Amino acid sequence: MERPATAVAGASLDVADVSHGYTYEDKPLPVIDRVSLRVEPGEFVALLGPSGCGKSTLLRLVAGLEPPNAGTLRADEAPITGPDPSRVVVFQDPTLFPWRTVWRNASLGLEAQGLLKTQRHRVDAALKLVGLDGFASAYPHQLSGGMAQRAALARALVNDPRLLILDEPLGKLDSLTRLTMQSELVALWQRSRATVLLVTHDVEEALILATRVIVFSPRPARIVEELRVDLDYPRHRDAPDFVALRKRILDKLGVG
Repeated sequence: MERPATAVAGASLDVADVSHGYTYEDKPLPVIDRVSLRVEPGEFVALLGPSGCGKSTLLRLVAGLEPPNAGTLRADEAPITGPDPSRVVVFQDPTLFPWRTVWRNASLGLEAQGLLKTQRHRVDAALKLVGLDGFASAYPHQLSGGMAQRAALARALVNDPRLLILDEPLGKLDSLTRLTMQSELVALWQRSRATVLLVTHDVEEALILATRVIVFSPRPARIVEELRVDLDYPRHRDAPDFVALRKRILDKLGVG
């Protein structure tokens, strides 16, 4: 679990000419249109775009929860053909089991793999990483929203993922808790050095967290802009370079 800050443990990700869609009322509904991108090991990439444009669908394809209609996805050069413990998704809702303690919720992945008896220390390490080592015996109803989301992150980190897939994980938190969790996510990424793929609707959140921001068009999703965020951490919303990047993204989204 614990690695030196200089280690790069993350997976590479290649999305090549991927298209996807569904059928709605017997008519095709295209959601993603020929998207290609490369994510390097250890990168933190944010996917940004209008609501319903297809960002979360792309995350499902990367997670292996469903196959694309066209194109290919590869992690560390291997085809993505289904879910894998090395690629873990954290959703907007923490989805903790209310009858299990924080420790028992975090241990689910190891338990499912039959590794819990020999790998219990990984649960303790994950809870320490997210700052919940003092709440291992607490139940979900005893946690604040931010603490519940940290528990969900611990559950993901226990699997030692090389690719952490975040689908608006802070979307339901109040503004102050969200700001705190943004700082904690950056710290988690810097310590674990997993590759992170984040979906968010919040332009500032993308710029606070990511090393690169990919902007999508309205559905069907196409990449309309890629920005490398060459700003030191921690980042400040009123810094001139930050403000300029925010304006550029908002202009590209048509809301500048």
